[in-house]
Amino acid sequence: MSEKPQVKSSPSFFNNPRNRSLIYQFLLLAGLAYFFYGIINNTLVNMEARGIKSGYDFLFTTAGFDILMSLIPYDATYTYGRTFVVGLLNTILVSTIGIVLATIVGFLMGVAHFSKNWLIRKLAVAYIETFRNIPLLLQIFFWYFAVLATLPGARQSLSIGEAIFLNVRGLYLPGLIAEPGAGFVYAAIGLAFTAIIFLVRWARKRQNDTGQQFPVFLTSLGILVGLPLVALLLSGIPFVWDFPALKGFNFRGGITIIPELMALVLALTVYTGAFIAEAVRAGVQAVPHGQTEAARSLGLKESKIMKLIIVPQAMRVIVPLLNSEYQSLVKNSTLATAIGYPDLFTVFVGTTLNQTGQAIEIVFMTMAVYFVINMSISFVMNRFNASVELAERN
Repeated sequence: MSEKPQVKSSPSFFNNPRNRSLIYQFLLLAGLAYFFYGIINNTLVNMEARGIKSGYDFLFTTAGFDILMSLIPYDATYTYGRTFVVGLLNTILVSTIGIVLATIVGFLMGVAHFSKNWLIRKLAVAYIETFRNIPLLLQIFFWYFAVLATLPGARQSLSIGEAIFLNVRGLYLPGLIAEPGAGFVYAAIGLAFTAIIFLVRWARKRQNDTGQQFPVFLTSLGILVGLPLVALLLSGIPFVWDFPALKGFNFRGGITIIPELMALVLALTVYTGAFIAEAVRAGVQAVPHGQTEAARSLGLKESKIMKLIIVPQAMRVIVPLLNSEYQSLVKNSTLATAIGYPDLFTVFVGTTLNQTGQAIEIVFMTMAVYFVINMSISFVMNRFNASVELAERN
């Protein structure tokens, strides 16, 4: 007699691993919600008992204090909401400049680490080992107090061609004042960048399909310079130079870069650039040595080997490290308060908080800003990392 097949009974609800995981996650979320509810409720009760106001109405109150540097119109008659915007723009400015310059310095020093020239190689090693081991705050103090504070006064300014002036109060550069028709030039610049993006994609596809290279850099440079230049000539050069000039005890006109911004940018660039250089060194060393040997056996020049063989493969190691360094640079920019640069932390968490006492609202807004900035950097870098990762063959 053949045995009847046994019917397997389905596990009970609580014995199902999927159900248990959902229950545990729900309980965790409920516990976290209760935890934060207790903190917020306790805070509000204590604030009400002590007569501390809460809410965001203070953003529409007149600030009553000046800010050393602002990218948008601002004076003491504007509101605290305006101070938030001013501090945010100053933070974005120093972070953007720092990321660009630190990337350039880091890549140059990282590649110089492998130079066949003994002096260049040792200078790169000395730079990396020195500046990444000195605290960033100490470097900020060095640039601000030991370098920029020793510059001459306004009347004894260091000058280049009576157009660029450097003194203890800052760096003064010629500025461009736009006139009617400047929008045509700005549109040409935007069109040039768009054309360069399409050119890079086309050149990459062409190289993958045919193996032939296209002079992308020189062509892109020609587009970036030529197209706006043509628009500039056709529109009758709708710009006027505004040169700085000494009037009284200080310079007026042009573009002013305050010493606080210069010191912070220099320190962030030198410090972060050392860590980026280490990331570049690690990425280059991660490329198998046989790749470079095979390229040399084919007669490729060292510059071609670096551009076509080493860097594309090294980027898979470098990009994740760059993501971390960029986010660290943004967070390190809060040290600007040590020298008085008016970033978001100095203006909003510092002066605005002291005057209004709205600690919870101000700290929450500031935390949210830095979170959004760093998540934006992470999103962009993750997308870039996906574009350079090794594609598997099917």
